[in-house]
Amino acid sequence: MARAGLTAERLTRAGAELADEAGFDKVTVSELARRFDVKAASLYSHVRNSQDLRTRIALLALEELADRAADALAGRSGKEALAALADVYRDYARDHPGRYAAAQTRLDTETAAASAGVRHARMTRALLRGYDLTEPDQTHAVRLLGSVFHGYVSLEMGGGFSHSAPDTQETWTRILDALDTLLRNWPEPA
Repeated sequence: MARAGLTAERLTRAGAELADEAGFDKVTVSELARRFDVKAASLYSHVRNSQDLRTRIALLALEELADRAADALAGRSGKEALAALADVYRDYARDHPGRYAAAQTRLDTETAAASAGVRHARMTRALLRGYDLTEPDQTHAVRLLGSVFHGYVSLEMGGGFSHSAPDTQETWTRILDALDTLLRNWPEPA
């Protein structure tokens, strides 16, 4: 019989909190069981294993990110939309480092297709329509933005920029200015 109050959703949220506190790589069914002061076996009626738990956290993170992005992008276009989307990723990583790491998890094809990751791609493509990009350049630009946002956020979170001036916010603003300029002046294929 399942322990009263334990559900897959509650365990997923608790796992997400654990990821933010201790790191996504520390999330296991055993660690979560310790937090609820239950035996790990009692959690298996809600999650199959630690990988299932991590996948659920990744899906939660993607959903949260998509919701934040949708709110931030509403009514915006061009550079304003670009900056809003970029700030969503950066702020989410700062607020929820473990969940942000979870959102980078490779999902199987079927799970990925049913995830909020699809919403992320649609929103990014909608943003890029303001820059008049068509395929395949739009796909190249989606990959560029994802790489820059994730790369900068990962380096910043890892302390990679903490030992030098200028301030990281100034650099972030300059990067977004440069991306806007690039997207408005997308190069023709060689």
